[in-house]
Amino acid sequence: YHNQQHIFMTTIILLSLAGAVISAVIGTFWYSDKTPMGRIHMRYLGMDKLTPEQKQAEIEKAKPTMPKVYGAQFVLSALTSFAVAFIMVMSIRNGVSIWVALGFVAMNWLCFIVPTIGSSILWGNCDRAIAWKKFFSEIACNLVTLMLVGLLASLFA
Repeated sequence: YHNQQHIFMTTIILLSLAGAVISAVIGTFWYSDKTPMGRIHMRYLGMDKLTPEQKQAEIEKAKPTMPKVYGAQFVLSALTSFAVAFIMVMSIRNGVSIWVALGFVAMNWLCFIVPTIGSSILWGNCDRAIAWKKFFSEIACNLVTLMLVGLLASLFA
């Protein structure tokens, strides 16, 4: 029994790390300036008002802090992935179908992530002209990430 618990927790932790990697890959694509969502994000950051030289200067200024920022985001993504992996694996191991388990993850997204992002945009410094676009872009990115992490976790349930 103890060995089963050890294997279970090891699986969840490894899935959490894999989920953080998935989140980084999706985020890199999602927020690329080559996607509509990335252009919204760049506008949110005020980069659309800068000349190419100013943009490059901002990038150079941010480079020293990037490892810490990416490291912190990796930890945050791993925490979210931990919850998704736990929900998926525990649900499926207890006889719940994969689709219902993904529904549990979607309910967590709807009830926790969507309101948090909404509040952040409502009370943050988001340009009202792009607030709805930013909101839908953020919640969609999170939903895609959670569903992919959930599908991955279901393979190890």
